[in-house]
Amino acid sequence: MTMNLFDQFASPQVLAIPLTIVALIMPVMLIYARPRLIMNRSAAIQTWLMTKFTKQLMAPLNKPGHTWALVLLTVMAYLLVTNLLGLLPHTFTPTTQLSLNMGLATPLWLATVLTGLRNQPTTSLAHLLPTGTPTLLIPILIVIETISLLIRPIAGVRLTANLTAGHLLITLISSTMLIFTTTPTLAITIGALLLMLTTLEIAVAMIQAYVFTLLLSLYLQENS
Repeated sequence: MTMNLFDQFASPQVLAIPLTIVALIMPVMLIYARPRLIMNRSAAIQTWLMTKFTKQLMAPLNKPGHTWALVLLTVMAYLLVTNLLGLLPHTFTPTTQLSLNMGLATPLWLATVLTGLRNQPTTSLAHLLPTGTPTLLIPILIVIETISLLIRPIAGVRLTANLTAGHLLITLISSTMLIFTTTPTLAITIGALLLMLTTLEIAVAMIQAYVFTLLLSLYLQENS
């Protein structure tokens, strides 16, 4: 009986407890750090990385937008740890579920839009109509820009698609490796390919978390 490749994206259960709950809580448990009187190496590296990331994201934003630093840093850290944990064997990746990614993307995008409408409504609405637009094209461009604004939360689909494709590819290569284990040359070749794909997937997991947060900061830049 051939297993459905997409079964790996269905939330498994242990003792009637969905592993999705455990997978969602695990990043919080790993990111949490007890207060220390003396900073150790890992805490120093973590602080340095968070500072560099925050400075890079906050550089294009004006001062009112800096209040989003903690939100953006939390989203980045949570997605990064969740994506990387999903690469471990016998684990479940919550970010392969479109419902979770859209649940993150939609409220955060809406918050940036409402922030712009509250703080600078004229500037936010001006983005719907580029300067110097001919009179006949004004209604069409307004409709196009409005649609472009409303589909921005679909950035969550990007995260889902990239992680799902990588997991499927690794599963296919692993299944092929089991078939050709009798041929040493093919087994070694497929094993090396699987190792390279795993390394690539680690990079994709980090890049997708960064891109998700970067897009959110760009939306905030337009409305702050």
